[in-house]
Amino acid sequence: MALARITILISGRGSNMMVLIDAARAGAIQGAVTQVISNRPDAAGLDYARRHGIASAVVDHRAFASRALFEAALAETIDRSEPDLVVLAGFMRILGDAFVQRYEGRMLNIHPSLLPAYPGTDTHRRALDDRATRHGCTVHFVTADVDGGPIIAQAEVPVRPGDDPATLAARVLVEEHRLLPKVVGWFCEGRIAVEDGRARVVEA
Repeated sequence: MALARITILISGRGSNMMVLIDAARAGAIQGAVTQVISNRPDAAGLDYARRHGIASAVVDHRAFASRALFEAALAETIDRSEPDLVVLAGFMRILGDAFVQRYEGRMLNIHPSLLPAYPGTDTHRRALDDRATRHGCTVHFVTADVDGGPIIAQAEVPVRPGDDPATLAARVLVEEHRLLPKVVGWFCEGRIAVEDGRARVVEA
């Protein structure tokens, strides 16, 4: 069975990207990370990709006069590697409808909350402000509805007395690193189905 080709989009250190690269190299998923793209030239994750011999590219959103022009350049760069799957791993840009539709059904995002709670940014502080007792992360398909696509899987952590956004984020990140490779593995095995706007995992 041919390995699924995976392109990862990042904006920073790319810790989830690193976990996916490591999982692919270890044979834990039936996929290969063939390209890493960042919208920021100073993203630390680019160095990790290069050290592992993975093609990397920068499409700096600040170099374009409009979001449409940026997304056209981003799509052109993504398509060079003919990916089966695009993973947003800490990619901090909202994507337009046309771009999302181009990769419909093959673009995943990991979000640091238990969606539908706390879409968008600053999720950990918002959970603490609400005195939430549980928090976590979600992997979902990307749709035009920001952080609103079909949910594939979630991982939960407790919110502990004395938590601040940093301690809570660190606890969630541990679960992100476990959840994302698992879901990407399911995708590469063809085990994720979407019916009536809901995602489900098919038994192996």
